[in-house]
Amino acid sequence: MVANPTVLFPQQAEAAAPATSEKLLAVENINLEYRTRERIVRATHDVSFDVYGGDRFVLLGPSGCGKSTLLKAVAGFIEPTSGSISLDGQIVRGPGADRIVVFQEFDQLPPWKTVLQNVAFPLRVAKKLSRAEANERALHYLEKVGLASFANAYPHTLSGGMKQRVAIARALAMQPRVLLMDEPFAALDALTRRKMQEELLRLWAEVKFTLLFVTHSIEEALVVGNRILLLSPHPGRVRAELNSHQYSQDSFGRSDFQRSVARIHHLLFEETEAGQ
Repeated sequence: MVANPTVLFPQQAEAAAPATSEKLLAVENINLEYRTRERIVRATHDVSFDVYGGDRFVLLGPSGCGKSTLLKAVAGFIEPTSGSISLDGQIVRGPGADRIVVFQEFDQLPPWKTVLQNVAFPLRVAKKLSRAEANERALHYLEKVGLASFANAYPHTLSGGMKQRVAIARALAMQPRVLLMDEPFAALDALTRRKMQEELLRLWAEVKFTLLFVTHSIEEALVVGNRILLLSPHPGRVRAELNSHQYSQDSFGRSDFQRSVARIHHLLFEETEAGQ
């Protein structure tokens, strides 16, 4: 296949433009490796993509394709073997408050801090806000995720979905240039996962943050994303890029949605199997 192809479903052509015209994040020819006890393993091979301001950009692929490793590289936790990652034209050389990660684990919240303290503490440290200013902003974002009434609760009293909403509020309160989410709903039951997808899209419509989202669920990618990068099985290479602006949570039962799911599955797996 041609490197970094763009695939548009026919009905998506008119919606192909990004949310804004400003290129925010540029990933260029990234190769990522990690060491096991036996050898060095290449996680990704020459991956390139751009994320624009206001995008909901999804990295989609099977387990082991390097999508979470890519997210960690964008976050600054992993240094690429080759290639470059730049944000606002500046090379990413480590973690920063301009890129905040929400992971799938529920133990992201220090259990000795209340919900309010969990959201406010990073603001005081990274943003140098006063206690009053940090609490005010924290409450604002807790209201956004519907948890203001739980401000004084401790994490052990919350459900998994509620803990993830606190983690999202904490991330958004930092007002990052890019919100990074690494399979944040994967550990939730199906009903809660769908509710969290709905909440995330509602927040995006209200706040218009830029999102880089990792998932191995084709359905979730189509619903959450407006742009999707498909990564091949290990090592991760760009299989295709597509737009999915027209889909929403109301699309699950539609025939065109199911055809898109089948087409993506073919792009991800069947072409690989045919080449073996």
